[in-house]
Amino acid sequence: MARCVALVTRDPALYAEMAGTLRERGLPSISLLPGQRIPERVAVVLTRPAEAAEISHSHILAVAEDGDRPSLWAAVLYALRTHDARGGLIVGIDPGPRPGYAILSGGTCIGEGVLETPGDGAQFANHLRRRFTSHPILFRVGSGDPPARNRLVNDLLASARAVELVDEQGTTPRGSRRPRDMVAARRIAQTPGRPIRGRLTLCPTAGAIADVQRRSRIGSDGRVTIPRTAAHRVLCGELTLTQAVADALGDRAAPSIVSDRDRTSSVHEPL
Repeated sequence: MARCVALVTRDPALYAEMAGTLRERGLPSISLLPGQRIPERVAVVLTRPAEAAEISHSHILAVAEDGDRPSLWAAVLYALRTHDARGGLIVGIDPGPRPGYAILSGGTCIGEGVLETPGDGAQFANHLRRRFTSHPILFRVGSGDPPARNRLVNDLLASARAVELVDEQGTTPRGSRRPRDMVAARRIAQTPGRPIRGRLTLCPTAGAIADVQRRSRIGSDGRVTIPRTAAHRVLCGELTLTQAVADALGDRAAPSIVSDRDRTSSVHEPL
């Protein structure tokens, strides 16, 4: 019997969002109202937190208005593709200004995408833990881009996550940036690494600092180059590049730094 998702809600906004995404992802689904009988073929139910008490099912995913979508859809795919309630997850992360990630379950990718900043790693991990409370989760972080890598690893360790450092050699394919990040993250997730139990030193190199300054010039259309001290703070996660440029401009029409997507390619630091 084919397993499917049940979208059970009276909320038109939630229905429109979830139904649209289910169609885009090609996931089998049915739509019901709270209180209606749920067929046996339903593997997981999507609903509002306020409506969850009206629904009788063993696997209910409450969707908050401001909830995290990457971990939600990973949980949906996990429910559809496996009957193992205890299987672990492996999360590969390709570090960079916008780290790519891939979530694997039993060798199958159930979620992938790009984080906005290296500082989003801990929140991403917390969202996954909330959706997969009874599943062990291992994070494998690629060895490239030391400033971003070390921030990610330290944030994950601070959240008591199991972390391995993976040699990135041969994991990054040719191609456009964002799909390449996700493909690299998938390969990192599939590659055993070295367990990390202690914090890594945040020592931005001169090349990394110069690259952040370069990106500040690009992002501000040549209006400003942030000072080295500000670039150092960006690399240590104390402020974003957009904030640093805004400070340097005195908040005069400060742009959102699109060039945050660029990868620092000139950084070399021993593991």
